[in-house]
Formats: sequence, C-alpha cells, structure tokens
Amino acid sequence: MTKQIATLAGGCFWCTEAVFNELKGVEAVESGYIGGHMVDPDYRSVCGGATGHAEAVRITFDPEVVGYADLLDIFFHTHDPTTPNRQGGDAGTQYRSAIFPHSRKQEAEARASVERNQADWDAPIVTTIEAEAPWYKAESYHQDYYKNNAGSNGYCAAVVGPKLAKFRKGYAARLKSAA
Repeated sequence: MTKQIATLAGGCFWCTEAVFNELKGVEAVESGYIGGHMVDPDYRSVCGGATGHAEAVRITFDPEVVGYADLLDIFFHTHDPTTPNRQGGDAGTQYRSAIFPHSRKQEAEARASVERNQADWDAPIVTTIEAEAPWYKAESYHQDYYKNNAGSNGYCAAVVGPKLAKFRKGYAARLKSAA
C-alpha cells in the first residue's frame, strides 16, 4: 500500500512533531502552518495570531504499520483537545486543536475518532475538523526542533520533554526504539 499523509494541529508543533517522530510506521514529520488566509506565512506572523493559521504537523505514514485511526487516537491522548485555542500557556487560534483530512475517508475517521475519544475527557472535545487547505512548511529551524534543541531550550525541557515522556510510557510498544 502507498504511504499516506495526516495533517494535525495540536498546539505547539514542536510537541506534536516530537511525539510522532518516535512512532513506528511514521516515516516523516514536517512542521508547518495550515488553515489561514495569508500566503506564505512565517513564524512571526503566525505567532501574532492574525493569519488564521494553526501550527501543525504533516505526517507521512505507512498505513500497514500504523493506521490513520491510530494516529488520531495518539493525537487525542498527547494534547488537550478540550481547550479552544489553547495548549497550556500557549493561547491563540494558532494553537487550536484541529484535524485537516485529506479525503472523505479520513474525514469520516476523524469524526469517529472525536466520538470515540470523548469518553477519555471530562469536558467536550473542541477539536475542529477543517477542510484541506494550503500547507506551508515552517522555517528550517522548526524541523526536528526537540531533537535539535532538547538540551538547550527551556520550553523543550519544561513542556516538550514531559509530554514526550508521558507518550513514551503509554505507547512503549509502538515506539521505533522498541523495534
């Protein structure tokens, strides 16, 4: 079977990218911007909140190893999908929880995933399912951000590291390093 693409926005793309980079079946994760109105947005513009873009990741995966539904379940377990336009201290529409399906099948799976994962949350899931939109790759220094900055960046130590540790504990058998 051919490789597939999933596009997910779960707040800061540094956290989301770090999680999916470690998952078996994921071949590539690219950080970028989607869902806004500005052509060729940059980090500064997106962080300002006026472009309408979300910080997101584009995941290339092998569906024979990890399914789209599995990616969505992991997505819902590795960020807070119940807070509109916020993840922890990061606030604004650029940090919204959103799924950008690439097909009608992915859209149906996304809707089913929201319903399935609601049981794990006390508050309603506010993750939006948005139309496929132009993708803009983030600047090169955002790619593999955690891997390249874990030892020297406070945000990585305080936010990304603990989130990644929780993911590793909960999904140990599904990590590339477990292979």
